[in-house]
Amino acid sequence: MNVNHIESRAGRPKGAVHIGCASGFWGDSQIAIPQLLTAEKLDYIVFDYLAETTMSILQRARMRNPDLGYATDFVSVLRPHLKTLLERGVRLVSNAGGLNPRGCRDAILAFAREQGLAPRIAVVTGDDVSELQAEFTDAQGRLLSDLDGFGPLLSANAYLGAYPIVQALAQDADIVITGRAVDSACALAVAIHEFDWSFSDYDKLAQASLAGHLIECGPQATGGLFTDWETVPDWANIGYPIVALDPDGGFDLTKPPGTGGLVSRATVAEQLLYEIGDPAAYELPDVVCDLRQVSI
Repeated sequence: MNVNHIESRAGRPKGAVHIGCASGFWGDSQIAIPQLLTAEKLDYIVFDYLAETTMSILQRARMRNPDLGYATDFVSVLRPHLKTLLERGVRLVSNAGGLNPRGCRDAILAFAREQGLAPRIAVVTGDDVSELQAEFTDAQGRLLSDLDGFGPLLSANAYLGAYPIVQALAQDADIVITGRAVDSACALAVAIHEFDWSFSDYDKLAQASLAGHLIECGPQATGGLFTDWETVPDWANIGYPIVALDPDGGFDLTKPPGTGGLVSRATVAEQLLYEIGDPAAYELPDVVCDLRQVSI
């Protein structure tokens, strides 16, 4: 595939879908949505809020208040922009649901009603596997419940893939809120939905998963964690990433015009290698990716 660093959105192949990422973690900057809305073309925004530490924080919050357990940032960042997003037809996919996706949905609907808005919100559940903990085993096949020092789990969640998100988009949801889902699955689901790919189009699934992987951490792909940090301009206004994904799986990676940061072969390559383990077998719920022949 080709991952090109360009600033202009002109001349995109017909049918390309434009996906921006507005969050790489819980607590990310609130400049992302208004910044992404300056892009000439924007069809979707994805948000990643969950890390292993975040899940434990959410569980503690839910234990104090059963109405919590989701990434409250998602609600606060949407509040001033929901009307504009709906008017522009920009659809949102986020794993902000954490341990309580329905609670996250209800919080958004509450302020939406105050603004006279009625977004269609789909909730993806099924990742909570805490009821199966009696069946959990270690690497040697021993039941964890039989091991000394192993107490009851406070929470247990499995990574979900793109399939349930695709189902939600097919029901014309404006906003899709998931629990624990693979970060890149948010963008992959958009591609499957938009291009009507099958779940056996493995090469395309791998390519869109890579697109999602590159943007899932927000401006890490635009110089935010770049080794040669001194070459990255205007960190305070660093641009959040956008991919223009083609029906064949190839994509361009860019950022909104007039923003800081740096999109270069090196910044993209560093993010490509981030957290993938074996480049020949990057395991995801929907596909196992072989990234050894990626062309940047």
